[in-house]
Amino acid sequence: MEYQELFNKFWQNYSSQNPSANKVYQLFTQEGEQIQNDHIAFRTFNDLRLNIEVLAKIFESIGYKAVGKYNFEEKKLRAIHYENYKINDAPKVFISELILDKCSSYLQTTIKEAIDNIPESEFVTGNLLLKGNIWGKPSYSVYENLRNESEYAAWLYVYGFRTNHFTVSINSFKKYDTIEKVNQFVKDNGFILNASGGEIKGTPEMLLQQSSIMADIISVDFIEGNFEIPACYYEFALRFKDKNGFLYNGFHAKSADKIFESTNFYKKKQ
Repeated sequence: MEYQELFNKFWQNYSSQNPSANKVYQLFTQEGEQIQNDHIAFRTFNDLRLNIEVLAKIFESIGYKAVGKYNFEEKKLRAIHYENYKINDAPKVFISELILDKCSSYLQTTIKEAIDNIPESEFVTGNLLLKGNIWGKPSYSVYENLRNESEYAAWLYVYGFRTNHFTVSINSFKKYDTIEKVNQFVKDNGFILNASGGEIKGTPEMLLQQSSIMADIISVDFIEGNFEIPACYYEFALRFKDKNGFLYNGFHAKSADKIFESTNFYKKKQ
């Protein structure tokens, strides 16, 4: 699959499920801003059939290479970010995975059963990231049990393989050229920001500042019926130049740890 076709499919799948993404996109374009994508992110488990390295193959086939590695001890996650060396200004790709052997036996058994339900043919297509939930209709009681241990696992159990978030590059903006201006504009238009660790994650000294809106609350069809839970979210990133004049392209685990919480369960205000 060609680069543009692939990323268009990611955006279509993501934005069709998450109306806030389109609303935020339109708000900034109506203000005359040109929106560029800083990075997109995906989640998985460290099962050898669908771990980071397996999912990354579709990106490596179009010029991406692994650049940075990150660990999140408390959340039991590892991640790798990829950059494209063939296409200028291609968004970075951030793939994380839950380390199952660090989790409870209940979580390990539940997730292994789900993965075992995936038809063998799906593992050889190379298109897992476009497939969503391919292990069957989720159970709300299982979702809640997983949430008690790992919000990450619970989200992934329900939604499967899809883009977790897109990220607006504030560096491409002219009017809203600081993260403070972006955040205020977003809040003024009724969106809730992820305030875990502060609305702004990172500092200019760290060469990266990030913020995000909380995930859309959508109705999901579970075995037990329909329930409203968080889906995906939209992120904003502002990058700064290092002492050599190069724009910083990496990530910081401390900030990313809090950004993950944009999909944590919360009740939508009536």
